[in-house]
Amino acid sequence: MHKREKMAMIERGMDPRAYKAAPQPYQNLKWGLLMVGAGLGLFIAYFIDIALPNNFDSDPAAIYFALIAIFGGSGLIISYRIEKKEVLDKPSLQE
Repeated sequence: MHKREKMAMIERGMDPRAYKAAPQPYQNLKWGLLMVGAGLGLFIAYFIDIALPNNFDSDPAAIYFALIAIFGGSGLIISYRIEKKEVLDKPSLQE
C-alpha cells in the first residue's frame, strides 16, 4: 500500500520524502498516563475485592475491568488536557 501511495505521489510530481509522519511529542505522556491509570485501577480494585465480603456468588473480575477502564480513560483525558494546554491554548506570536 505504501509503495502504491509513493508511486501515485511521484506520478503527480510530488516528493514522497517531504511527507513523512509528523512527530508525536506527547505519545510517551499518553502511554504513561494510560498505564498509570490502569495500574491505579488494578490497585484500587484489589483493595475493594479484599475489603468487601464476598457474600454474593458474583465474579469480582467485573470490578477489575471496570476500574481499569475508568482510570485508564481518566489518564487519557488528563493527557489530552495537558497536550491541549501546551499546544492549542498557547497565544500565537502573530498577535
